[in-house]
Amino acid sequence: MKVVPHRGGVVEGGYAVRHFGYLSASDTDALFEAPPEQFGRESDADLLSVALGATLYMPASRPALAADVTKQATAGVTSVVVCLEDAIADEELTEAEANLVEAFTELHEQARTELPLLFVRVRAPRQIPELVSRLGPAAAVLDGFVLPKFTATLGAEYLRAVDEADALRGPGPVLRVMPVIESGAVLYAETRVEELTRLRDLLHRERHRILAVRLGATDLCALYGLRRSPEVSIYDVKVVSDLIADVVNVLGRADGTGFTVTGPVWEYYGGPERIFKPLLRQSPFVEHDEPDLRRHLVSRAIDGLIREVTLDRANGLTGKTAIHPSHVAVVNALSVVSHEEHRDAADVLGAGRAGGVLASVHRNKMNEVRPHTAWARHTMLRARVFGVAADGVSFVDLLAASLPR
Repeated sequence: MKVVPHRGGVVEGGYAVRHFGYLSASDTDALFEAPPEQFGRESDADLLSVALGATLYMPASRPALAADVTKQATAGVTSVVVCLEDAIADEELTEAEANLVEAFTELHEQARTELPLLFVRVRAPRQIPELVSRLGPAAAVLDGFVLPKFTATLGAEYLRAVDEADALRGPGPVLRVMPVIESGAVLYAETRVEELTRLRDLLHRERHRILAVRLGATDLCALYGLRRSPEVSIYDVKVVSDLIADVVNVLGRADGTGFTVTGPVWEYYGGPERIFKPLLRQSPFVEHDEPDLRRHLVSRAIDGLIREVTLDRANGLTGKTAIHPSHVAVVNALSVVSHEEHRDAADVLGAGRAGGVLASVHRNKMNEVRPHTAWARHTMLRARVFGVAADGVSFVDLLAASLPR
């Protein structure tokens, strides 16, 4: 399928982007019953948190950082985190900060309309106002910060620093933040409940700033000297998967008090020697005439990523941290609402407050109105930003249209 430039646009107060904007109009019409909507920093926070999809991390030390951001936007990346923390060696930090300021200044001067949402992952609270001050007018392209090693104690200091940065930047949308849960205080059994409770109270006080809560799986595994292989999902690492369940339990509730919790990073983009069979069945790829696509995915260890994204959603997580561009298309393709999901969600919401049980239009499941309402509302948010697939279109077709091979 033909790839065309990413179609962005301007909305009041900033930029607007759209998932799958790299597809041609004819391909969009063929793949989607309802195409994705544009979104931007002025969008409703609930919608924007779902719209993040695959958030691509880039080291701030990249020599052509501004060009790389623009290139990835053209390829369909809609949210980027420029990292000054673990991706940067201690002795390179000063140079990386200068490189970031130069790149953001270049992006601001270009006055482009198709910029992705841009966040910076800092190392310490004081970096936040210092960077905004150094950026000057170029801070207009900045949407917020990723706050690593976020604890109830350090988190308060981080949030005060963001308040200071907002005052420096002046009028406009508030700087959003994405705290990263990755500390020993929250992982260790003897302190977990107290720490999560304190985190919840802190985040609720700053709810207007909190875009999403992220999970730092690599740092969490490191506390026990663990590293999962590409044939093992994070849900097989019990010490971390137990924490994920508790984070969703306390911070991800669907009663209006919860936050979007995003999926942890998938570390692999090449396929080492395998012990187990590939995780992708052949039949969906044969049915959609894409057997070569399956071989490509397996060779890059993407079958493990596909399984983990599916498990993320089953466990209450939305979106995912990405460290390689090839992961973005996979996560976003799996975020598209299927034709069947959309019909079920519409039926549940259409039933109103009467409750009851409805047979699925596809006659293959039960739709129980009250228990499935929160799911249906979230599905409709996802449908707005990722679109609704046309009848008969599967993730195989979306991947085939999106992945370079």
